[in-house]
Amino acid sequence: MHAASLRKILWITLAWILLAVAEFGHMYGTASSVGCPMSADMTWIRFTTALLSGSMAGLIGGTLIVYVFNYWLRNRPYGEALGLILGTFTLVFFGISIISGFFLHSRELRLPAGHPEVVQAVFSIFYDFDTIRTYLFWFVVVLITNITLLVNEKYGPGVFRDFLLGRYFRPRREERIFMFLDLRSSTTIAEKLGEEPYFRFIQEAFRDVTPAILKNRGQIYQYVGDEIVVSWPLNAGLEQGRCIACFLDIQRLLRKRAAYYEEAYGRQPEFKAGLHYGHVMAGEIGIVKREIAFSGDVLNTTARIQSKCNELGVDVLLSEKLVHALPPAFQGAARVLGALPLRGKADEVVVYTV
Repeated sequence: MHAASLRKILWITLAWILLAVAEFGHMYGTASSVGCPMSADMTWIRFTTALLSGSMAGLIGGTLIVYVFNYWLRNRPYGEALGLILGTFTLVFFGISIISGFFLHSRELRLPAGHPEVVQAVFSIFYDFDTIRTYLFWFVVVLITNITLLVNEKYGPGVFRDFLLGRYFRPRREERIFMFLDLRSSTTIAEKLGEEPYFRFIQEAFRDVTPAILKNRGQIYQYVGDEIVVSWPLNAGLEQGRCIACFLDIQRLLRKRAAYYEEAYGRQPEFKAGLHYGHVMAGEIGIVKREIAFSGDVLNTTARIQSKCNELGVDVLLSEKLVHALPPAFQGAARVLGALPLRGKADEVVVYTV
């Protein structure tokens, strides 16, 4: 299990345990306000049940959301994905309700879990109006959790949080790494495949490389035709050489899928990349479709570096400035190719490959 996915599941579990405890607190307060306070023993049993059901819901639901529901939402029509989520949620909801019901009622009634009175009390949830309220509450929680994760992935790790906190409401200067990831021979492939198959080809290629970007904490800045622009805050991209490890992981993922692409399209997707870092101005832009935009010479320079890949016959090019900032292991693996003139740049730029 990937560490980032495990962290998501643990955060979901913690949040849902707190929600289950809050729901218990609401029930406890309601009972007290109408003159029916719970005994200390009953309070403890109900509280323990809330912890149990919240933990089960978080671990099972979190795992489903991270590994199953998000996959359905990315790879199936939304209507079909929501139907599958609803059906799965319903099974899990009643499964957890039954398990926690046996735990609760066997202790409340002080009877074995298999006693007919306990069984009757457990399965009364199927005709209890309060079950509908709880079912709808938790279904909304699942949807909100899914949407939050999808939006966070859309903007990149931490960017959605920055949006909510208004970090980029006013322009700010940042130091960032950029990677311009471009599909090789895109014009030739488009002519060979035709419009619709080529679009599906790009869709699948972008989908297959995304896990490598997320694994290495990259933020997808833009999709521009057959190009992906990925960005990292400087320290995050340099740590463990994530910015270059990202491209190497992308190549590995596409090699694993090579047989599929050959069978489906008669060719494999190959990407070339240029990487560079420098200062940019970052801020929110737009009214109807608001997004965080970056502006600075580093973007133009990175694009120009990437455009030299074909000329030099390599898959990836890094600026000398970036190579010198990378961890020693990655510096040792980099091979200098020399100084290149870049369009719009007065000075030549020394580039490396790995």
